[in-house]
Amino acid sequence: MSFFSTIFGFFGFGIGISFGLVAGYFLFIYSESVDVKDPEIQPLANQDSETLQRIIPEIPLWIKNPDFDRVDWLNRLIEYMWPYLNKAICKTAEGIVKPMIAEQIPNYKIDSVEFEVLTLGSLPPTFQGMKVYITDEKELIMEPSIKWAGNPNVTVAVKAFGLKPTIQVVDLQVFLAPRVTLKPLVPSFPCFANIFVSLMEKPHVDFGLKLLGIDLMSIPGLYRFVQELIKDQVANMYLWPKTLDVQIMDPAKAMRRAIGILVVKVVRAMKLKKKDLLGASDPYVKIKLSGDNMPAKKTTVKHKNLNPEWNEEFNLLVKDPETQTLEFEVYDWEQVGRHDFMGMNVVALKELKEEETKVITLDLLKNMDPNDGANDKSRGQIVMELTYKAFKEEEMGKGFEETEMMMMDKAPEGTPPGGGLLVVVVHEAQDVEGKYHTNPQVRLIFRGEERKTKHVKKNRDPRWEEEFQFVVEEPPTNDKLHVEVVSTSSRNLLRQKESLGYADISLADVVTNKRINERYHLIDSKNGRLQIELMWRPSQPAT
Repeated sequence: MSFFSTIFGFFGFGIGISFGLVAGYFLFIYSESVDVKDPEIQPLANQDSETLQRIIPEIPLWIKNPDFDRVDWLNRLIEYMWPYLNKAICKTAEGIVKPMIAEQIPNYKIDSVEFEVLTLGSLPPTFQGMKVYITDEKELIMEPSIKWAGNPNVTVAVKAFGLKPTIQVVDLQVFLAPRVTLKPLVPSFPCFANIFVSLMEKPHVDFGLKLLGIDLMSIPGLYRFVQELIKDQVANMYLWPKTLDVQIMDPAKAMRRAIGILVVKVVRAMKLKKKDLLGASDPYVKIKLSGDNMPAKKTTVKHKNLNPEWNEEFNLLVKDPETQTLEFEVYDWEQVGRHDFMGMNVVALKELKEEETKVITLDLLKNMDPNDGANDKSRGQIVMELTYKAFKEEEMGKGFEETEMMMMDKAPEGTPPGGGLLVVVVHEAQDVEGKYHTNPQVRLIFRGEERKTKHVKKNRDPRWEEEFQFVVEEPPTNDKLHVEVVSTSSRNLLRQKESLGYADISLADVVTNKRINERYHLIDSKNGRLQIELMWRPSQPAT
């Protein structure tokens, strides 16, 4: 009986288990609990204060703050590129850290420090939002909010005293609110010369640290001590207004700023050929540097003289002495009609030695084509004294801000004592519109001297970025700069010229502050604005 009881009991157990599983499956699939309710989705405004306090830290900045923009496209890009960025960042970091470690380990009697594993993991950082500031300076300011809850694995093996323990960093969390400034913006790729990074608040850093497999962060008191130590150290180095400065390119070269001065003394000309039918010629000389948009300098006119003597000195700002050339042309002045061309020549600045005056005598040519037979004809000679003076190393070696201030401190040598150099930079205009045509051009009038920018055709928001210089014998404290935006059109015969607005800028402030960069509302314009930058460089530094 015991045998049969065992058999029937076994089959009964098997049948019961099978029946129970089938019945439970159908009850789970086809039954519906009456206690389960659909979640209620409510606006944030309808939530109670306790719920809001709990969920606000998880809400992205672009929702809480309208100044922050949503940057999902950037997060998708980083997510797609992360496997490659991970390898590139780790390789670069290892290349930077290894020489630093090799330099320090002899001081601590350590045999070697090696990376056994170095990876940032599979989870990329995310941008919770980004705020972009708009300024009138040549800069771009961004404030991203970055969160990274990653799974990196950084394992370092330290070999010392015959032992080789390993230190492992895992489960890293970093929350940052940096300010990234790209400046100055330049017309050379990558279009900015420096990167300045500051932290707007102390960062949140959390990570696991294992020594020989033991989690050190679980030791009471050590976790908070290490976390606060890292926060304080990072804040001492990079918390605003302190910055991390990364130079991408030389600002002077990128902006094609002046790096020296060429002093040109036009001494005399000899054996010039007369151009007038009656009497001798009336010669004068025009000089300028290649690649310079500034108007050419001119000597005075020597009437009825084929061997004139000028002994006049000019200062030209040099941007690239290796490639620039001094171009000079001699003309015969005419009271009516075009002035007659008498000859020309060029001098390569790379042939000059710094701080050494070179006296040169050059033949006048028709042009610089060596194969042109017309250059064999005698046209006379010209004598010049040339001296190239490079800016001092301590001035050029400073940062961009300091270099700008040094260049604004004083005018070039040769400026009249007590006077200075007024620099006017015409940046851009906005919302300038004519009634008949809109081809804007800016006219500058200072003490009767007029300068003009180039025309920009059919544009209500033109950009010029042109610089003009005025040499004055005394500070223009009581003067005004007349700035007018005009439009011209050859198609409209009845109204070829039209004013789009003007402004009269007092120069007292720029003499006091040395530099002003503002947008001026144009008079007689509905919404027109013009951005003008003014700089005053006195002949002697203010004490």
